[in-house]
Parts: sequence; C-alpha cells; structure tokens
Amino acid sequence: MRSFNSLNEQEMLALAISLEEEDARIYDDFADGLKDTHPAAAEQFRELRAEEDRHRHRLLTLYRQKFGEHIPLIRRHDIKGFVRRKPIWLVRPLGLDAVRKQAALMEVETKRFYELAAGRATDASVRQLLGDLAEEERKHESMAEAMTTAAETSEDEAKTKRRLFVLQVIQPGLAGLMDGSVSTLAPVFAAAFAVGNDHLETFRVGLAASVGAGISMGFAEALSDDGSMTGRGRPLVRGAVCGLMTALGGIGHTLPFLIPHFLMATAIAVIVVIFELFAIAWIRQRYMESSLPAATLQVVIGGLLVFLAGVLIGSG
Repeated sequence: MRSFNSLNEQEMLALAISLEEEDARIYDDFADGLKDTHPAAAEQFRELRAEEDRHRHRLLTLYRQKFGEHIPLIRRHDIKGFVRRKPIWLVRPLGLDAVRKQAALMEVETKRFYELAAGRATDASVRQLLGDLAEEERKHESMAEAMTTAAETSEDEAKTKRRLFVLQVIQPGLAGLMDGSVSTLAPVFAAAFAVGNDHLETFRVGLAASVGAGISMGFAEALSDDGSMTGRGRPLVRGAVCGLMTALGGIGHTLPFLIPHFLMATAIAVIVVIFELFAIAWIRQRYMESSLPAATLQVVIGGLLVFLAGVLIGSG
C-alpha cells in the first residue's frame, strides 16, 4: 500500500477519479435498494450519483489537460488511510438509517481527501478544483445526514462525531481487548495446569504473553492506517490504545496467579475471564451495533475454545 503523502499530483487526480466512480456506483445501488421502501430517499441518492458523475467529468477534463489520456489504476484500497467499507449496498432490503450513516461517512472521507490533496497541490488549477470539490463534498455530507421521510428526523451532528470516536478509539481498543483477553488464555492456563503450584511461573508466562501481544498488536494497528484521510486519529495514538488494551486484557486473568494457592488462583482467573468476555460483548453491542446475545455467543464460544485448548495442552 502507498501512503497518501507519497502521491504526486497526477496520482492524486487519478485516485480522485477512482473515488468518484466508486461512490457514484454505490449511490446508484443505494437508490435501487431504497426505491420501493423509501422512494424520496432513493431520488436523493440518484441526485448524489449525478453529482459524483459531474465531479468525475471535471476531474477527467483537468487530468487530460495536464497529463494526457492514460490514467494509472489507483484505488482506495491501494492507499493507506481509507476506512474499509462493509458492502451494505449488496444487502436487501436496505435500511434507510444504515444507508444514511454509510453515505455520511463516505462524504466525510472524500471531503477530507480533497482538503488534504488541495493542501499538497502546487499547480493552481489542480488546487482550485480539489478545493472546490472539497466544499461540494461538505454539502453532500449535510445532504446525506438530512435524508429523511415524513416520519423520520435527520441524524444530528453528535452522532456523526460519535461514529468518528468509534473509529478513532473504540475500534482499536476493542480489537486489542479481544486479542489480549482471548489469545493469552491458552498460554496462561496451559502454564497453570502444567506447573501446578508454581504460581510465579504461571504469572511470568502470562505477563510475557500479555506484554508481547500488546507490543505486537500496537505495531500492527499503528502501521495498518496512517489516518490521514479517514480522521481515525494519529497512528501512534491508535497503536498505543490498541497495545495497552491488549496487554490489559491478558494481565487481567494473569494477576490472580500471584496468589500462592492453585485452585483459588485458577477460580479467580476464570471469573476474571468471564467478566472480560462479557465486557467485550457489551462494548460490541454498545458501540458496534451488534446484538448483545449474538455478540456474547460469539465471544464466549471463542474464549471457551481457547481456554479448553490451554487446559488440555497444560494437563497433557
């Protein structure tokens, strides 16, 4: 993947053309999916599709003037910093609220791209066009958030900020907590059942696994996305959040093994694990819009399988 800052003006225009083409097709799918249940919103998405087509034509005209007919194939997933989109436009029937949220995030992301690209452009005509498109995408963002039927109200600004908070803090923190809580179960409980009453040895294994997982997850999160276009925050901050939550998830059920009694330490560690798994399920339900029963079932089954693997390996 390329970083945004490594793109030259030709590549930025090529990427902008690709973004407009993709967004136009998604809006067309939204219109098709809403035409029966929300015809007014479907018409608005057709208007947005037409707007994106006009943006693409303006970008193509300027590109031909500056760089000729060949356009290099650069797509959003080739560049670090873009949010990975769930293809909700393929689901039928489409829910208006989910579509509205997706459209608003698409416009926020595209607006941010144009603002950053305009700031880096040195050619006056390129800078002007990118700046104009950033302003138009800002209007599209408001338009997407305001889509409504007679019985529905528009989504307020606080909800958009909340979604960005989820991207910046909750997602990396939750990924770390899940990895730390689940992936360290096997080594901790394998060590516990292998060494028995040597509780300090179990504690050392758990501490090493937790710290190691924290460092690994922290680097993985920081390097996965520089946040330059998505507003997901600085990679070092996201990496630190993810790494700390990973270590915390593992240390939580490691600390009980400081207790010199094997059965008591193991029982407390199991209780801590249950608390961690239900905390993960609650966070997923609260911020990731997952149903609590489904989130609980997924997390508990995964945790139970890893726990049993650790016990079986340690007992053997």
